[in-house]
Amino acid sequence: MPLPSIAVGSYAAAQRLTDVGAAGSGASSGFADLVKQSVAALEGQAKASDQQVSQAISGKADYVNVVTSVAESESAIETLVAVRDKVIAAYDEIMRMTV
Repeated sequence: MPLPSIAVGSYAAAQRLTDVGAAGSGASSGFADLVKQSVAALEGQAKASDQQVSQAISGKADYVNVVTSVAESESAIETLVAVRDKVIAAYDEIMRMTV
């Protein structure tokens, strides 16, 4: 099964973030860029899914493509929410640490 395009983009962005973190400079802007790119990719996927649904309503799209597009969008949203939850949990853990 081919990987959804958003997953491929997220993996590439994560790799770039790892490369920036290894260099030791710009790690915070690298993470911010990663988040911005992920949200932009999610927005693009959602728009593509909406277009597929609109075409299906007008009878111009194949229902298999519509279901695939909606499933990819759903998967991307679930991934983004899971990452958000992990970031919040990590922040909470850092805040509980004693200095």
